[in-house]
Amino acid sequence: DGSYYTGSTNDLDRRLQEHNEGFGANYTKKRIPVKLIYYEEFQNIDAAFKREKQIQNWSRAKKEALMKGELEKLIELAKSKNNL
Repeated sequence: DGSYYTGSTNDLDRRLQEHNEGFGANYTKKRIPVKLIYYEEFQNIDAAFKREKQIQNWSRAKKEALMKGELEKLIELAKSKNNL
């Protein structure tokens, strides 16, 4: 449906398969198939969870800039109060 889901896992391949089989998050169950378009790796779960929550609170425009690697645009959007 064009929406973006942000989550965390310690096994990316397994989690993606679970989402596409209808297991896992209720959000993705209604949106099969899901496609991975961006990920980050962290050494500990606390850092990963903190980053997950940060991104979940971002605007669609900020998420798209991050996924596309448009760091200048991401910085510009971060400065804008309308695009938090």
